[in-house]
Amino acid sequence: MSPEIATAARRTRRGTPNHPIEFRRERAKLAGESGVSVARLALEHGLNTNLLFKWRRAYQAGQYEPPTLLPVNVVPEERTIENAASLPVQPQSKAQPAVAGVIEICVGVARVRIEGTPDAATLRVVLRTLRAAAEAET
Repeated sequence: MSPEIATAARRTRRGTPNHPIEFRRERAKLAGESGVSVARLALEHGLNTNLLFKWRRAYQAGQYEPPTLLPVNVVPEERTIENAASLPVQPQSKAQPAVAGVIEICVGVARVRIEGTPDAATLRVVLRTLRAAAEAET
């Protein structure tokens, strides 16, 4: 991609520029370096200083990086029933089928095992925490 195309901002309907992600990432990276005046950098590139600060915060938060996927290994669970005759039989309700799922996630030294049907909000918090821990290790 030529420098002219990379730095050219397409305009939205309202007339505000829509800068390419590469342009934002590069300017935010420059703004995060020590000794760099964000105001001067913004002026040199014809940007609003507040916009450059916003890009820098987004860059530092990792929003301009492509999402990383964690490796997942699916291991079939092997359960053996030693004495099936002694186990009580519980009838399943047709309204709510029993789901016996297991999710096990390993990131570095952290290991999370979730059995059954987890609450979606709780699972989201656990995955965000693991992602933050994985990013902190790198």
